Amino acid sequence: MKTPVIIILFLLLPGHGQAQCFKSNTAFQAGEKLTYNVMYNWGFIWLGAGDVTFSVKELNFHGRMVYALDAHGTSYPSYDWFFKVRDSFEAYLDKETLNPVWHLRNTSEGGFSTYEEYHFDLSTNLIYSATQNTKKPYRKDTLNYEYCTFDLLSMAYYARNLDFTGFQPGQRVPVTLLLDNEIYHLSIRFLGKELLKMHDGHKYNTVRFAIQLVEGTVFKGGEDLIVWATDDNNHIPVQVEARIIVGSVKALLSTTENLRNPFTAKVK
Repeated sequence: MKTPVIIILFLLLPGHGQAQCFKSNTAFQAGEKLTYNVMYNWGFIWLGAGDVTFSVKELNFHGRMVYALDAHGTSYPSYDWFFKVRDSFEAYLDKETLNPVWHLRNTSEGGFSTYEEYHFDLSTNLIYSATQNTKKPYRKDTLNYEYCTFDLLSMAYYARNLDFTGFQPGQRVPVTLLLDNEIYHLSIRFLGKELLKMHDGHKYNTVRFAIQLVEGTVFKGGEDLIVWATDDNNHIPVQVEARIIVGSVKALLSTTENLRNPFTAKVK
C-alpha cells in the first residue's frame, strides 16, 4: 500500500527551487486543529465518504521539546461497505529544527492494513524502522538518512514553512519522502495562484499545486493530486482533489482552531 488516503489531503507545499531544511516554524502552533470533509465521486455522483482531523500538541520526548502531530481519518458507516478507512498517524518534530524524530502509522484501507514505525537518529544519519502490512510480515530494518527526508505527516507540517515566493507556473520542487520503508524522490509542480470559491460559498486566495503520487493499490501514480492552499502565512490546504483507480476523491476544509496567524486568505 503506497500513498494513504488521509495524508494526501494535507500534502504538500513547495520550497524555493529545491528541497530545503529551514530551522524555524512560522505556520502552525500547539493547539491547532484542522478538520476536513471527504467526498467520493463515481460518475456524476458525489458522496460524503468520511472525515479527517489534524492536530498539534507540544510535549517533552526524551529530553527534547517536540511538536506532537496527530492525524486521524475515518470513513462514514454508510461508506464502509464500499471502501472502509480507519487511518491513524502520529509524528514528532523537533520544535527547534523541525527535523523528524519519530513516526507511527496504523492504517486500514479497503481491507489492506499497514503498520510503520520510524525512529530518526540524525546524529548517526540512520533511520530505524519496523514495518508490516497485509502482504508483508513484520520486519525491522536500518536505513540511511538522506538530507531533508521526512515521513508523510512530518513532511506535511514541515512543508508549510517553506517559502514559495517568486515561483513561476510549471516550476518543479523536489521532495524526499520515507514511505513503506523506502525513500522516494518525488516532485511538486507549481500551477499558479487562484481565487477559489468553495461549495459553501466561501472564497479563498490560494496557491495551486500538482503533486506526484506514489503508485499503489489506491492511487495510479503521477500528478493526479491537486492542492489549493491558503495564500497567507498559515499555508493551509483548503481543497484537495485526487483521481484514484476507481473515481476520484475531494477533501474540503471544514473547521479551523487556534491558527498561529490571521486567516487573511479567506475573502469575506
